[in-house]
Amino acid sequence: MSVKKRIQTALVSVYHKEGLNEILSKLNHEGVTFISTGGTHDFIKSLGLECRLVEDLTGYPSILGGRVKTLHPKIFGGILSRRNLETDIQQTAEYEIPEIDLVIVDLYPFKETVAADADEHAVIEKIDIGGISLIRAAAKNYQDVLIVAGKNQYATFYELLCNHGAQSTLEERRQFAKEAFAVSSGYDTAIFNYFDNNDGSAFRCAVDDRKALRYGENPHQKGVFYGDFEALFTQLHGKEISYNNLLDIDAAVNLISEFDETSFAILKHNNACGMASRPTLLQAWQDALAGDPVSAFGGVLIANAVIDRVTAEEITKIFFEIIIAPGYDAEALAVLMQKKNRIILVQKDAKPGTLQFRSLLNGVLSQERDLSIQTCSDLEVVTQTVPTPAETADLLFANKLVKHTRSNAIVLVKNKQLCAGGMGQTSRVDALKQAIEKAKAFGFDLNGAVMASDAFFPFSDCIEIANNAGITSVIQPGGSIRDKDSVDYCNNHHVSMVMTGIRHFKH
Repeated sequence: MSVKKRIQTALVSVYHKEGLNEILSKLNHEGVTFISTGGTHDFIKSLGLECRLVEDLTGYPSILGGRVKTLHPKIFGGILSRRNLETDIQQTAEYEIPEIDLVIVDLYPFKETVAADADEHAVIEKIDIGGISLIRAAAKNYQDVLIVAGKNQYATFYELLCNHGAQSTLEERRQFAKEAFAVSSGYDTAIFNYFDNNDGSAFRCAVDDRKALRYGENPHQKGVFYGDFEALFTQLHGKEISYNNLLDIDAAVNLISEFDETSFAILKHNNACGMASRPTLLQAWQDALAGDPVSAFGGVLIANAVIDRVTAEEITKIFFEIIIAPGYDAEALAVLMQKKNRIILVQKDAKPGTLQFRSLLNGVLSQERDLSIQTCSDLEVVTQTVPTPAETADLLFANKLVKHTRSNAIVLVKNKQLCAGGMGQTSRVDALKQAIEKAKAFGFDLNGAVMASDAFFPFSDCIEIANNAGITSVIQPGGSIRDKDSVDYCNNHHVSMVMTGIRHFKH
């Protein structure tokens, strides 16, 4: 541990003053003198503490409507001067520049102003110049200066003061400098992304919230989650959420967001193994579970309605890791909490971002989230046989499901219930055969069921296999040069088919 360096002079210039008074009182008690600007100067004085105005030090007033306050050699010289370099010592003495050992500063709320849909003038005025410059200068000179770059660091700094007074080690100053550069880089990222306006001219992403996970996808891999999980969910119960849990939770909320009717879904490895929409939540659960009661073991459950006691009692008859819902009755919670490790999440109203990222090949892939979903008006009937109203409802249900199923994907649906899905196969034929075999294994009668495909059929073979299994209606994007072969087969065998023109690959 290095020798502690004492704080004698502090420059304080902050936008957010909440929680600052205890720090200032402690510093004053330690004999630290203060330099500050307008509003912060008045705040310090209101605490009964002495404080020197920046203008008195520089000889220049705050000008240009407050745009220029601290940008002066007597300020930045005092921060950047190297205390052990003779030429710096001589120059600060020559120009009467006081050494500044501590900088407490935060930044104008740029992101908050953008989020509030303010006009461009208001947004531009919230681009901080002096504050960001002070942060970078103090962090650069961490050998001699301690930087507190925002209210999120107040508690840590106050703890430092309480532990060993107005002094710090080199290691502590370097840690604060690291945090300061995280603040400045995140701030600049927000400004760039505002000006870029989703043009994607460069990839810039900054996330402050970091949560170390027990491990990554496998126990021998390290894993970290960067993001504000609490903005989307409240965890009421259960163990720490894992890397794989997060992947399943993401898949679950994306799927359930497509459905307005009372619905229940069961997911395993990011794919639905059971789903149903019904008049009651209990019915939805029972029919979702019937889709694949084997895969449901250890799965992730999600509903778009409040969980009641009766449904909770049925759910707890199987082992599952996670349940997600917009709410729970008190009696339902008592039932669900009987297993101490079971993760119980309340999904909030907050919406996820519209962009998706994936790292690969020493780079990053970025794309818009697939928010396209088809309605009746988007369906083009391409066969002589027209789907019945019940078949149309099932086709739309199946199309939503296949959109969230790993490609190559086929989904079989009957009466708004997932009968089976074939997923992640290297051929569409294999995906279909997998789905048919699975549906039959769990006792489903596929006569009158519908089929959805995430992409077009290159040949008519899938249509023939599906028809022989009892499928009477098909939804697919279309777009193959051999679409006519599939349409002709449907016309010759009284199968209805609709095309959407929208592919839903998921890799």
